[in-house]
Amino acid sequence: MQYKVKIKETDEGFSVWCPGLPGCWSQGDSEEEALKNIREAIREYLTAAEEISKGETTRLVEIPV
Repeated sequence: MQYKVKIKETDEGFSVWCPGLPGCWSQGDSEEEALKNIREAIREYLTAAEEISKGETTRLVEIPV
């Protein structure tokens, strides 16, 4: 899967977030570290979302872009 992320240099390093996943943020001392950390944050976000929706009816939809 691919997710768009935004990254911003700050006084403390780099802040990074995934606009498509509300609340999915991370940071790092370098851009490389921030991107590594957001990958893990996205994995954890998706795992939590899967756990929350267990037993619920779900569907996949395709959206042409």
